[in-house]
Amino acid sequence: MKAMAYTQYGSPDVLKLAEVAQPVPKADEVLVRIHAASVNYNTLASVQGSPFIVRMMMGGITKPKITIPGNDIAGKVEAVGANVTRFRVGDAVFGDIVEHGFGAFAEYAVVPEKALTLKPANLSYEEAAAVPEAAIVALQGLREAAQIQAGDKVLIVGASGGIGSFAVQLAKYFGAEVTAVCSPRNMEMVRGLGADHVLDYTQTDFARSGQQYDVILATMGYRPIGDFIRALRPKGRYIATGGSLKQIFQALLLGSFISAFTGKKATSLIMKPNQGLELLRDLLEAGKIRPVIDRCYPLSEAPAALRHYGEGRARGKIVISVQPST
Repeated sequence: MKAMAYTQYGSPDVLKLAEVAQPVPKADEVLVRIHAASVNYNTLASVQGSPFIVRMMMGGITKPKITIPGNDIAGKVEAVGANVTRFRVGDAVFGDIVEHGFGAFAEYAVVPEKALTLKPANLSYEEAAAVPEAAIVALQGLREAAQIQAGDKVLIVGASGGIGSFAVQLAKYFGAEVTAVCSPRNMEMVRGLGADHVLDYTQTDFARSGQQYDVILATMGYRPIGDFIRALRPKGRYIATGGSLKQIFQALLLGSFISAFTGKKATSLIMKPNQGLELLRDLLEAGKIRPVIDRCYPLSEAPAALRHYGEGRARGKIVISVQPST
């Protein structure tokens, strides 16, 4: 089978189209013919081997042990192991395989059945591949970490990105009043996702606007943690789901102190892959939320997709069309 593989860390150009052995499913696994995958932060970080903590987490200090990147997949079941009960050959599925060896940038992957859910019937494979990690992060950040309630005033920082575009829609679904922060070129797109208010970050500093929020979800960039805490109402909740490592670790390390002294919550989300994916499928099928795709690239142009992602300007998700949908 064809796959985009790499044997050394470096720029996206270390990815090369290669012929590799097609995997065979074990008793509790499903063989998926991958139609589409998507690009996430870990995709670029694993190829670059940077920040260095990524090498430690993936078990390859000097060279990668996992040689096919990508964790979001959408495709069709080609074969099932003897113990598989949830899926049959021909089922259209999607999911996040981050805990099962990555490997989304390939024509086939073997995946434990627990990592997959039936694809929403009204979504293309490309649209479905844009969902798993980003939408799960948004859902868990709002529902579990922030414990969002109807009527909450919610601020989404980085509202036009992959996580942010789902967060805006999910916050509205949960009954919140949503203020979205993005660049001027993305303001109309974010309004179209349902945001009640949209701030152009080049003109308005949310931390000094005088407005306060019950929930702040920060998905990208870097702001000192004090900026977020100032913009929270009493007992407000700040959740870092992305952005620079400094932003993430500030919330993780200082959160308990901030809570003790201010009564406000600050934390970094530790995402649990695929938990909530069936709810998201139902919302997608009902038209309550939708994926936003910036651009689709063929498998052979995966390096260009990673370079585009690395620029930090994508609207929604960047998707890899692995093979034609038939």
